[in-house]
Amino acid sequence: MHRMMTTRAIAFAVLGGSAVLIGGLALSGSPVKVRAIEAARVAKASVATPVAKVPPKPVAVAAEDPADAYVVKRVLNVPEPLRHGAYYWDTEGVPEGPIVITVDLVAQTLSIFRSGYEIGTAAVIYGADEKPTPLGVFKITQKDAHHVSNLYGAPMPYMMRLTNDGVSIHGSALMDGKYATHGCVGVPTAFAKLIFEQVKLGDRVIVTSGEMLERGGRITAA
Repeated sequence: MHRMMTTRAIAFAVLGGSAVLIGGLALSGSPVKVRAIEAARVAKASVATPVAKVPPKPVAVAAEDPADAYVVKRVLNVPEPLRHGAYYWDTEGVPEGPIVITVDLVAQTLSIFRSGYEIGTAAVIYGADEKPTPLGVFKITQKDAHHVSNLYGAPMPYMMRLTNDGVSIHGSALMDGKYATHGCVGVPTAFAKLIFEQVKLGDRVIVTSGEMLERGGRITAA
């Protein structure tokens, strides 16, 4: 222990009675005289013996529970009842993650969640009595930004197909509560484009009748 302290003390140079910090140790008090030959030996040793750099140990990061992505962490602040043709959209600060879309036919609204955060919502038009929008859990099986219905010849911009018989989410220019679709879910075209850019094939769409989601609740059907 005494030998180690003597060797490390050589690494200090005290000028004019003030201490200089070298190598993480401080020295104060009276000046210390160091012989030139000892100082040279220390300097040579410090050059000849490189210090091995030890890579930092990786920090373990706990993996997110996949089910946690389906817990509602945020709902958008909508200050007034949604009108047909209106929508809200906000992705600021929202992490990437699974997409789930919910449609409530009673409330006539669609919500899109990413990692449990609602990033968009809008009023919808949906299927009339003779062509009702089906309830259930569906997967997006096709995307077509410039789709035209082969049954009715109507444009269906930003179409996201839900069923093989043509039910889909798509943009609609006729966003008014007095209009109905042939089973599809119609949203404002600008809003449909935003959804279209977020979703991928296989993402889920849950169509319900009067089921409400609240913060902290789980989107169990996903």
